[in-house]
Amino acid sequence: MLNAMMIDGKDNVAVAIEPITKGETVTYLCDGEEKQLTARADITIYHKLAVRKIAAGEPVVKYGEHIGVAMCDIEVGDHVHVHNVEGHRENLEEKE
Repeated sequence: MLNAMMIDGKDNVAVAIEPITKGETVTYLCDGEEKQLTARADITIYHKLAVRKIAAGEPVVKYGEHIGVAMCDIEVGDHVHVHNVEGHRENLEEKE
């Protein structure tokens, strides 16, 4: 049974669609294929977890969009949230 979702194949995180307990198997679809991993932490419903290793400084990608930058290495199954992701903001001002 699916307990997480991933929208875009470029994503490096999935979103928990129910509470997930540390050590529990996480099941999600990626490009139509069912994938599984083990949660390394308790994950609150609607929070993110890494589906592949994210190196420090690498963008965190959710729904195909960069939503932040990893502040440290994040392992597969880790909770991805404000404790290990730094927000980023694009410079939308025109350059002169």
